[in-house]
Amino acid sequence: MLKRGFLHRISTKSYLTHDVESAETFKNPVILLKESEVVAASSHPTPATVAHRSQKPQDTTKPQAERISGAEAIVRSLENLGTDLVFGLPGGAVLPLYEALYSSTKLRHILVRHEQGAGHAATGYAQVSGKVGVCIATSGPGATNLVTPIADAYLDSVPLVAITGQVPRPILGTDAFQEADIRGITMPVTKHNFIITDAAQIPQVIAEAFHLAATGRPGPVLVDIPKDIQNTELDFVWPPQLELPGYRPVTTPHSRPIEQAIKLIGEAKRPVLYIGGGVIKANAAPQLLEFANHTGIPVATTLMALGSFPDDHPLHLGMPGMHGTVAAVGGMQGSDLLITIGARFDDRVTGQTETFAPDAQVIHADIDPAEIGKIRPVDVPIVGDAAEVLAALLAEFKRQLPDGIDIGDWSRHVQGLKEKFPRGYVRTHDGLLEPQHVIETLSRIAGPEAVYVAGVGQHQMWAAQFIDFKNPRTWLNSGGSGTMGYAIPAALGAKAAAPEKEIWVVDGDGCFQMTNQELTTAAVEGFPIKVALINNGNLGMVRQWQTLFYDEHYSHTKLREQHEYMPDFVKLAEAQGCVAFRVTKDEEIEPTIRKAQEITDRPVVIDFIVGQDAQVWPMVAAGHSNSDIEYARGLRPFFDADPSVIEKQFEE
Repeated sequence: MLKRGFLHRISTKSYLTHDVESAETFKNPVILLKESEVVAASSHPTPATVAHRSQKPQDTTKPQAERISGAEAIVRSLENLGTDLVFGLPGGAVLPLYEALYSSTKLRHILVRHEQGAGHAATGYAQVSGKVGVCIATSGPGATNLVTPIADAYLDSVPLVAITGQVPRPILGTDAFQEADIRGITMPVTKHNFIITDAAQIPQVIAEAFHLAATGRPGPVLVDIPKDIQNTELDFVWPPQLELPGYRPVTTPHSRPIEQAIKLIGEAKRPVLYIGGGVIKANAAPQLLEFANHTGIPVATTLMALGSFPDDHPLHLGMPGMHGTVAAVGGMQGSDLLITIGARFDDRVTGQTETFAPDAQVIHADIDPAEIGKIRPVDVPIVGDAAEVLAALLAEFKRQLPDGIDIGDWSRHVQGLKEKFPRGYVRTHDGLLEPQHVIETLSRIAGPEAVYVAGVGQHQMWAAQFIDFKNPRTWLNSGGSGTMGYAIPAALGAKAAAPEKEIWVVDGDGCFQMTNQELTTAAVEGFPIKVALINNGNLGMVRQWQTLFYDEHYSHTKLREQHEYMPDFVKLAEAQGCVAFRVTKDEEIEPTIRKAQEITDRPVVIDFIVGQDAQVWPMVAAGHSNSDIEYARGLRPFFDADPSVIEKQFEE
């Protein structure tokens, strides 16, 4: 099986080299394709563009070399690759780089308050813009502070380039001050990483890092640069020649599996489109909408795919998985064909793997061949870019099935599930705000054009459930890693990428206390993000599990007493240069949100005081079958795996 991080495996060089060996050491036919099939992930000038350039016949007139320092070469390379913004924090091992940044007129540097903030901000920037996000940190603890956002970007397939300083080459490996083998540390959570040992390599390595991050399945790439390399002069020539002989991402699907897929669709009676975040990364939302409209097949969008298909579309079943809708979970459980595009059968979607969609054949399309068949055996594997796959499927559908498909009974069945089990919540009657009502009101006022950024926990799930999404790249969260503290810095990056957009953070008081210092960054740098702080005084999701599965033993989840404001988030936010409000009554929710919208020169924090006993429903308990979904506590719809029972439900 192809390992996603295969570039690590095909390199036998030492800790001190960046070279990737010839494809002869990795003869997987899935990735060895003609160079004409290597395409850019986006239209801005990334190294994917450079790669195309480098594959053309070379101009006999060579560019004039310029003698500059390694640090200046880093900055010049970033500029030439279309980078306009970097996030970072200086330190001893990157001082030459920061000296070069001081002279740049093209790169804006955002000074964060913690390196973790730099990584998450670069991630938010990349998720909204579709461009490569860039973060910078010094050696040792500066670099290790980037590990969490790098791992987060790896699991959510975000194009990120992390540039770290390193101690000078003569003292590498001596346990020097602020030395850490950041390349070795991050190897499991990067798409590839480099350490530069020759200043002449800088343009090529930076270009290769961008190309790797942005193409194929996106992901983080780390470039570690010793301080003496930054001070060494080189002859700078652009563009460089990329040398990645084993890296040939497939974007155009082969015709045979496309034909086989449409044959299965024509035979299916209960198909479901299972859509993952790969559709958003491929900018394939228009193709998805066209395919769904033409075929009439119901659509379920995962947590990472929200916004790829309009929530209010009649064919939309909602989000599947642990806290998904009954319609999406039930539709997938009862399906006889899953058409999976850009999703990876994550355990939070499938529940108990053995009982997931037990009667469904599987079409699985993904840009990363390592994901296909990794969790669930597939009947038709398709390797390719989601936009190209959907376009090819639609063309073949029209050719093979000009009269369409008859799935009327199935459509009525899943529509019935939507009507019988609509979005809703159980009131707690404790006199405090209902968090679901707060988020529902925010969605109604801010609308689908706003960008929503969530932390991790109950508030994340409520945001996914109660915000109405219509557009891609308007929903940011930490889906794979579940990183608390993601939201505030990611929102900063989102605002930097889309200054014209209204950016709303939906955060919990637990997450907020991990990275709220980046509000100061937002205030100083002029990013007026807005924060809806869902404050229940607890680590809410952990408390919910303790309520349901641990006999209400609330072991170390209480952050404050219910009658206290500790910390006082209003005072804290004001001290960081923000405008802040506290809301405790229902009638204050809407006017306070509207007041926040009127403030455009500073960040705004609204401290919504909610009850500690509100819970997230529907729910599938971890390790259980999706057929055991509970719509609310004690209310469990039953989805029988026997197709004859499902057919009987149609008749009834």
